[in-house]
Amino acid sequence: MAILRDRKTYRERIMQALYQAAEGNRLLGVDGAKLRTDLGIPEQDMAAACMYLADEGWVVVDWGRGNTPAMITLTHRGIRQMETEEEEGRG
Repeated sequence: MAILRDRKTYRERIMQALYQAAEGNRLLGVDGAKLRTDLGIPEQDMAAACMYLADEGWVVVDWGRGNTPAMITLTHRGIRQMETEEEEGRG
């Protein structure tokens, strides 16, 4: 399992990628395996990051076999979070 700094980085990268892919449309999901590969996140860390983001209410995760994220979709709350960060110059 990754150290705290890495876990935060993984979560931020996932949210950024989802936000860019969704372009503000929360109906658009992203394939979890493709996202994991594109971002280079280890499988266990990807699952942990998605669980955290889902617990925060920022994403909805459709889980596949072996507790792997099959499809990840930003929620309205997740989009608002990303817009807030973008407005504050952090995104």
